[in-house]
Amino acid sequence: MLNCKHATMLMSQGMDKKLGMMQKMGLRFHLMMCSGCRNFNKQMEFLRQGCRKFTQQDSM
Repeated sequence: MLNCKHATMLMSQGMDKKLGMMQKMGLRFHLMMCSGCRNFNKQMEFLRQGCRKFTQQDSM
C-alpha cells in the first residue's frame, strides 16, 4: 500500500502524464482508504479546472 507522500506524488504526476496500471490501482486503493489524500485530490482537480477556465477566458 502507498503512503500519503507517494500517493500525492502520483497524483501530481498524473496531472502531467499517464500513470501505469499498477500506479493507478495503488493510488485508487489508497484514495479509498485515506480521506486526507481524497481531499488533496479534489483540491488539485478544482485548481486544475480553474486554471483551464482562466486560460480559456484569457485567450478570448
